[in-house]
Amino acid sequence: MTAGRVKRTFLTVLKHTLNPLTLRAARRGRGPFALVRHVGRKSGATYETPLILARVPGGFIAELTYGPEVNWYRNIVAAGRCTVVWRGREHPVDGIEPYDAEAGRRAFGFPASALLKLLRRHEFRFLHEARADAGSAEATHPEASHPEA
Repeated sequence: MTAGRVKRTFLTVLKHTLNPLTLRAARRGRGPFALVRHVGRKSGATYETPLILARVPGGFIAELTYGPEVNWYRNIVAAGRCTVVWRGREHPVDGIEPYDAEAGRRAFGFPASALLKLLRRHEFRFLHEARADAGSAEATHPEASHPEA
């Protein structure tokens, strides 16, 4: 069995076991989970994916635990937008971009940042929150303009 097939099988098991539980928690605004609502790039269907996000000025930080090939991430990149449901409130997102690994780990605070460093996590993304008085991502969150090293 190839590594790619093992990863796909693992993600499928998560989708049908853990995701339904975390979806309920995210919808209720409980626990560490946020809900990311996105549109399928091929199907046009609306999907909801539970994630642990860090709130930062101007948006949210996501750690790409399973890499950049996961559907929720690819859908957001293709659409250029999504909605984050954070603690029961909807936050429109109008962009997603690479984020510095060290700053990304720090955004999650201690002890999560230490664990992310220990696990050598380095794929972070900044989800830019849309504002009525929208400025650039750089104006609202200067670190967002610095891609990962």
